[in-house]
Amino acid sequence: MTSQEPPRRRAPAMSPEQRREMIVQAAIPLVSEFGAAVTTAQVAKAAGIGEATIFRAFADKEELLRACVAQAVRIDRAVDEIAAIPLDQPLADRLVEAADALQAHLERMGRVVGAMLASGHGEPSRGRPEPGARERSMDAIREAMAGLFEPDAASLRLPPDQAAAIFMGFLFARARQDGDELAKESIVDVFLHGAVKQ
Repeated sequence: MTSQEPPRRRAPAMSPEQRREMIVQAAIPLVSEFGAAVTTAQVAKAAGIGEATIFRAFADKEELLRACVAQAVRIDRAVDEIAAIPLDQPLADRLVEAADALQAHLERMGRVVGAMLASGHGEPSRGRPEPGARERSMDAIREAMAGLFEPDAASLRLPPDQAAAIFMGFLFARARQDGDELAKESIVDVFLHGAVKQ
């Protein structure tokens, strides 16, 4: 008696929004590498789907590219990572983890946008941003960062939200500097203890 292969189980059906999200997640590493020169065949292979599925989810490749840029600049992931940092570890360790999350976000964003520009796509369009979208993003980061300071509020010279705003200024200034970057640990140490030896 010959054994029969068990029937293949079909992947669970996805909503149109889930399908779009899955395609974008597969496409982003390719867009980071090839910019606008990425092909829909490459994206389909990375996503494990047929190329026609891409065009059922997106009107054309340009819409897919816009969705990739929009996903790359979204701050949600970094905010979630900061909010998930355990509060029972020392403040310095919390802040280093937060710096890691923000740096990873800036690097993801930079790779995608940079590759689009380098491939001659011009200024990558995300569509018209909603009024106040940037401010809301910064507020979300600041709120998550302030949560990291809360357990130590009694020992702070400033309220947690103000301490968070200043620390973010340190981090974003570091991201904009040319040449060698200061280690995140050094930035946290100077922020917490000052630049002058005691």
